[in-house]
Amino acid sequence: MLNELGSIVRRLLLPLMACLLIAGGILWLIGQPKGAAWLWNGGTALVLAILLVDIVAGLLRLEAGLDLIAALAMGGALVLGESLAGIIIALMFSSGRALEDFAQNRARREMTALLSRVPKSAARYADGALQEVALADLLPGDRILVRCGEVVPVDGVIENGVAVLDESALTGEALPVRRLAGAPVMSGSTNAGDPFDLQATSTAAESTYAGIIRLVEAAGAAKAPMARLADRYALVFLFATLAIAGIAYGLSRDPIRALAVLVVATPCPLLLAVPVAIISGVSRCAKKGILVKGGGALERLTNIKTVIFDKTGTITDGRASLVEIKSESGRDPLELLRLAASLDQSSPHVMARALVSAARDRGLSLHTPVDVKEQPGSGISGQVDGHRLTVGGFAYAQAHAAETPFAQEIKTWIQRDGTAAIVVAINGTIAGALLLADQVRPEVGTVLRNLHGAGVARIVLATGDRVDQAASVAAFLDVDDVASEMKPSDKTDIVARERSYGPVLMAGDGVNDAPALAAADIGVAMGARGAAASSEAADVVILVDRLDRLVSAIHIARRSRNIALQSVYAGMGLSIAAMVAAAFGYLAPVEGALLQEIIDVAVILNALRALGRPIWPGSRQAGLSTETLLGLEAEHHALASVIDEIRMTADHLQQLPQADIRKHLSKLDLLLHEQLLPHEQRDDKEVYAKIRRQTSMPDALAGMSRVHMEIRRQVHNLTSLCKALPADGPSEAQRAEIQRLLYGLEAITRLHFAQEEEIYRSLESD
Repeated sequence: MLNELGSIVRRLLLPLMACLLIAGGILWLIGQPKGAAWLWNGGTALVLAILLVDIVAGLLRLEAGLDLIAALAMGGALVLGESLAGIIIALMFSSGRALEDFAQNRARREMTALLSRVPKSAARYADGALQEVALADLLPGDRILVRCGEVVPVDGVIENGVAVLDESALTGEALPVRRLAGAPVMSGSTNAGDPFDLQATSTAAESTYAGIIRLVEAAGAAKAPMARLADRYALVFLFATLAIAGIAYGLSRDPIRALAVLVVATPCPLLLAVPVAIISGVSRCAKKGILVKGGGALERLTNIKTVIFDKTGTITDGRASLVEIKSESGRDPLELLRLAASLDQSSPHVMARALVSAARDRGLSLHTPVDVKEQPGSGISGQVDGHRLTVGGFAYAQAHAAETPFAQEIKTWIQRDGTAAIVVAINGTIAGALLLADQVRPEVGTVLRNLHGAGVARIVLATGDRVDQAASVAAFLDVDDVASEMKPSDKTDIVARERSYGPVLMAGDGVNDAPALAAADIGVAMGARGAAASSEAADVVILVDRLDRLVSAIHIARRSRNIALQSVYAGMGLSIAAMVAAAFGYLAPVEGALLQEIIDVAVILNALRALGRPIWPGSRQAGLSTETLLGLEAEHHALASVIDEIRMTADHLQQLPQADIRKHLSKLDLLLHEQLLPHEQRDDKEVYAKIRRQTSMPDALAGMSRVHMEIRRQVHNLTSLCKALPADGPSEAQRAEIQRLLYGLEAITRLHFAQEEEIYRSLESD
């Protein structure tokens, strides 16, 4: 009750002091100076009393600061009869507190928005009807209805239909995302489409959103080491102020001069600028989908010298993706994928989900399987479109298929490190295989370069993978060291070893990374799909599935710290200059109070710059909006089937009958002209042109435009070769030439897409 009353009184101080100042001014103008003095002294005494309570409370916590100067200034004004100076100091102090509260409230806006969105209940199915139940009553396995506009209350899996979800509060991504039946959904997402049924996979207390809320509360409770550093500065400044005031009085024997010195030093920017800038930096990180647990973590980000990355889920995407298809001669590889994915719709296995996702990304129409039987961990069988299918590992598929030369070819083909194969048998014969792998994130190259550019001395890859698997990834990454076959305890040992080079940052996403995250000077968890344990142990949680947010966090932290120090040094310098002027009698107490108010407002407004992007010329690069970036990446995903078709045509060219070759090549040529070339033309004329305008560099991306030219040249050569084919089909030499051209076109197009995705992500707007 007393705390609430004190909070109300503090909120009313600023308007009350303003009213007293104005009312006293009116009395003074109408010839009632005594009445004016009473009003002004009363307001000063009220603020002084509240301030003394705060000072005593701080001393009991062994904290001391510049509030003492404000108390001495107001007390001196009361004793010396400087009632106008006293009320101005009181108004100044109240406005400083109010401005600080406003700044911190604005800075926490993105953080508190999470708390305000916590749902209180959910609609659960029970006995064929819907019942509104408290979140605490939800259990894993419960089926709930998520209505339009509602916040998803617990983690779960979509039971049927398509869910359109707004995940901006969690990830910072502006556009809604589509989730199909069987897809996982994070609590805290908002249903932006039609109602859908969700099967809960956690309780409310164990859900993603509840974990984020706990992290938010922890972030708000922490006090930055930099703020404590500011407190130490404050003590030095306190003694300097008292010394200057004492010297002024000693030389002049005029207490008014000493009072003017105290007035012009009250309140100090140290008390305001540091917390405002730090909290603003934390808020800016939150806006980009980076949850920083307090100002201490933000400041530690500025001094990192070694970064240790876990591999799976951090350097790599953490999910299996389709990388290659091999099918028997005469069978359409995409049809093989469609049949296998149709059957795998019935399986909850992670590889099955990856296959279904790959088929849908390519726009394939999946049909409902029947007579489905699954052997967990081995494979699945059933009927699709009248075909008897077996999908799984090689041994499982071979057990349900006849021995053929192609089956042995597949057995050899799937033996690749770092990949997993799904073998497909159709009607008792091995028909092909699909190769999946966990691929390196497209932004990794940019992230590693930017970390080195930001002063990171060492980058280490630490993984539980075998030596050969770790080496295959590290071979094309710019890392300084690789540690493989790591256990959780081994990762903590690496953190301790690397600390000899300076402060260590550890980034990971799994439960096995949690000890190392806690042991590092700064732990960063990939929280979008990572384990809850890693998020709890980390100092920073990246909520969006983007590794480049780590670089953003470091840049934001350094900018926030620099802004805080700029405000402190500028504020202290201006205050000291004003104190010297007051000591020599050039500033009266009232003038000093007004000047110090201007200084305080200036440093707080400067500290608030940490909330926004840099505004100085040259400090901002050309930017692509998140919507544009997602659209460009979606176009690349949609064109995956075209690139697959190039590779598949090349693979089968030597086995195709003479009469079928022209038909296959004509089909491919049409795809290239209707889908691939228009995409490249739009990129060059619209996206590249926009980037060139924003950078004011007409030659920017010239190398990428040259690749567009090469792709067009290769497609033109293919068209020319097709037109020159004899009526009875190509010769062996022509087959070889076409095959060589197709493999080259596929390689250059895949590389070009990867380059574009890395460039586009590096240019995403803040």
